[in-house]
Amino acid sequence: MGAKKTYVLVGSGGRAEFYWSAIATQFKETSELLAFCDTNETRMNYANKRLTEVYGAAAVPAYKAEDFDRMIREVKPDTVIVTTVDRTHHTYIIRALELGCDVITEKPMTVDEDKCQAILDAVERTGRRVRVTFNYRYAPHHTKARELIASGTIGDVFSVHFEWLLNHKHGADYFRRWHRDKRNSGGLLVHKSTHHFDLVNFWIGSRPDTVFAFGDLLFYGKENAERRGETRFYDRATRNPLAEDDPFALHLDRNENLKAMYLDAEHEDGYRRDQSVFGDGISIEDTMGVMVRYKNNAILTYSLNAYLPWEGYRIAFNGSKGRIEMSVGEKSYVNSGGDKAQEGAVKSRSIRVFPMFGKPYEVEVELAAGGHGGGDPALLNDLFGEPAEDPFRRAADHVDGARSILTGIAANRSIRTGLPVRVDDLVRI
Repeated sequence: MGAKKTYVLVGSGGRAEFYWSAIATQFKETSELLAFCDTNETRMNYANKRLTEVYGAAAVPAYKAEDFDRMIREVKPDTVIVTTVDRTHHTYIIRALELGCDVITEKPMTVDEDKCQAILDAVERTGRRVRVTFNYRYAPHHTKARELIASGTIGDVFSVHFEWLLNHKHGADYFRRWHRDKRNSGGLLVHKSTHHFDLVNFWIGSRPDTVFAFGDLLFYGKENAERRGETRFYDRATRNPLAEDDPFALHLDRNENLKAMYLDAEHEDGYRRDQSVFGDGISIEDTMGVMVRYKNNAILTYSLNAYLPWEGYRIAFNGSKGRIEMSVGEKSYVNSGGDKAQEGAVKSRSIRVFPMFGKPYEVEVELAAGGHGGGDPALLNDLFGEPAEDPFRRAADHVDGARSILTGIAANRSIRTGLPVRVDDLVRI
């Protein structure tokens, strides 16, 4: 075993613990956390409290965001882990590369074509590496779909139908927090669908060429609630009597982790994690439909809805020799509101192959524990452990990160303009 790889983490909010807790526990022989960095000192203090009291590791230095460069100079990490608000990913990715570090970034890599181009140029300029953490690639059923398609089970894939359902618990969570402002997240077609568009690229071995989309805010937001006859409104849920009977409300003071990470940290930056999903100021869509033509001429029809009765997705691959159908039910969750191993955990799944001239059959897939269909543990080992050779090449780099978000970025432009968008017109890869 070689020397430990060293890391700093910038952005100590809801997703950050997934990474630093793994470094502090199962990967402490191969990896070491050196520091936290954030705009909010209270949140960093809470991360250090959990680091010591829950995971039994030593506290690490905490740097404010304006001291990012000083942190890199003083602790000299190999890699920077970026888990900040999406619109700031490019800032820390590019600066880390310029300061001689590699980067691991949470998805999406960034939120628009200009920031994407800036990251691509920085990688080319510095020669450093960027990894994008597409944990869904590592879920056994997703890897199996890749294996079936690559082995020619249904021949050449001509079309894919992909329907993703977020239920009223998980879907609503994007409309309570910073994601509700499209400037922060790029909307769900970038923030959430980056997973899905990456999977299609991964499965069919191609990249998007032309995108057309529709999208709108039809369920959440004050105007939609008024149209349905709602008359009682509030700005935030915590300690608000008007939110007591609202199934869409999130009460921060009733969850120890959410209280410490967000409610107790509000005095520093004013960020409210529990805004009403039926309030004003929401600029992202909750109902989306996208069509994509790929470089290999395959066609994707995709839909995403964020307010449905169950959580999961259905996928069909249509090819020259048959069809593959996959159906997955997932457990719903609120970010940072519970056990991270339950985030995207599978409740049910099936893969069925329909040969052109043969009898349909079920495909057996190994069961794997952990979040995001069992992909989280495998991803973490790939990042921080000693990964084995991977014939499926699931590790995603900056090019994979770009190609996934560019489908959503192009879809956003198509929604604005009503026109199809050529992806090659957005960036140079």
